[in-house]
Amino acid sequence: MILEEKVLIVKYGEIALRGNNRKLFVKQLISAIRKNLDKIGDYYVLREQGRLIVRDMNGELDYDTVIPNVICVFGVIDVCPGIRTENQDMQVLKQLALKHLKEHHDTEKTFKVETKRSDKRYPLTSREVSAEIGEYILDNYDGLTVDVHNPDLKLWIELRNDAYIYSKVIRAFGGLPVGSSGKATALLSGGIDSPVAAWLIAKRGVLVNGVYFHTPPYTSERAKQKVKDLAEVVSKYTGEFKLFVVPFTDVQLFLLENVPEDKLTIFLKRAMMRSAEIIAYKENSTGLITGDSVGQVASQTMEGLNAINAVCTMPVLRPLSGLDKQEIVDIAKKIGTFDISVRPYEDCCTVFVAKHPETKPKTSVIDKIESKIYDELIKLIEEASENAEVIEF
Repeated sequence: MILEEKVLIVKYGEIALRGNNRKLFVKQLISAIRKNLDKIGDYYVLREQGRLIVRDMNGELDYDTVIPNVICVFGVIDVCPGIRTENQDMQVLKQLALKHLKEHHDTEKTFKVETKRSDKRYPLTSREVSAEIGEYILDNYDGLTVDVHNPDLKLWIELRNDAYIYSKVIRAFGGLPVGSSGKATALLSGGIDSPVAAWLIAKRGVLVNGVYFHTPPYTSERAKQKVKDLAEVVSKYTGEFKLFVVPFTDVQLFLLENVPEDKLTIFLKRAMMRSAEIIAYKENSTGLITGDSVGQVASQTMEGLNAINAVCTMPVLRPLSGLDKQEIVDIAKKIGTFDISVRPYEDCCTVFVAKHPETKPKTSVIDKIESKIYDELIKLIEEASENAEVIEF
């Protein structure tokens, strides 16, 4: 009887280049995968010479359940549903390879066998293993022929501590395990851009939390729910997400009454950055994240961004700065935030936007105007930040 087990073979890319720190990154990746899988069952995640292997300890592994919970983990580049066997006898490998193809493929006409032999003690070379298994499949599977240049399917044989056989490679998102590159705080609106920005920075290994500025009664509870839904989507990739809902009505009304209308947007964004920094410092974040794209709207000119940045004391990460709207939309659709972002519920920035905003504000002029209202403004910002509602995902 041939001992075989359904497993998920997990591949990582950039982590492998981390030199002496690689073990730490792999450990964090395993932790992130386990955290996702613990929600759905009892699984083992094992190291195997440049691979991670997911095994179900309570029965046969269900690919449809496991794959969605692994493919979204940053640091993973591919997942491969396959089979594992401890028996690396050539006859066993031939039979398992044939069985795998018959169970999972019936429309392809050409194939190729690729072998990776990590265990150099194995008596055959990688090319010899591929040739023997390929010949066996040809003799026992009618309708299949070999095409080494452009096959309909590739059958992979990996000889490591155990042997693994698979024929499907599902692309993941890559990046680095969340938490391996510090922590940052994202300013989240209900729009398309900001959740994409948070996702992109999280992909680089940064643990992300979020700040949303709620302005009742000018923004509805449905607008708040939209942001909560966006945060929940991001949390599926990050494993956790903490959202701070800041009551910002008093701040916005104060600015509406005390600053020139054409400069209102710049003042609002400066106030938001100050509030986000207050929360970021308390949460031990070391940077802010915004969804700004250079030139997309009036406040996102170079002059506008400079005036906004002038109040910040920590780095501001703008991963969308060089992307156009369609590029951002494409990412939003890919990660599952787009349909939520286009719900017709306005955020606070939309409600309080100036009709004719200044596109090239001078920071010195903004600072001079703000100096006259600074003490009262800061007091309102600090009160709003202190009263933020915290929602954890």
